[in-house]
Amino acid sequence: MSNSAPLDVTPEQAASVDKVAEFLVRFGLSTPALLTLETMRPLSYVGSQFMHMLTPAMSTFLTSSAWHSMADLLEDRRGMDYVLERIEHAQKEQQR
Repeated sequence: MSNSAPLDVTPEQAASVDKVAEFLVRFGLSTPALLTLETMRPLSYVGSQFMHMLTPAMSTFLTSSAWHSMADLLEDRRGMDYVLERIEHAQKEQQR
């Protein structure tokens, strides 16, 4: 599905996604994460709603506002593409 309008990513969303991407790459989880996210792409909106429920558990990793902003990003299907791109970018950066 192609959407001509650009995705508006806030600085907080970008920072949150990059933090998660760097974590995944650091611990060798980028490939499983990419496969899982690609598989779950059709359910990105439902997943974003589930993320709101997990907020208390994630407070040790991201602030609740950062976690919510990332969930908000995933409510838009293009947000999943953005997350995947950032994980791939972090993986390439680590390989350098």
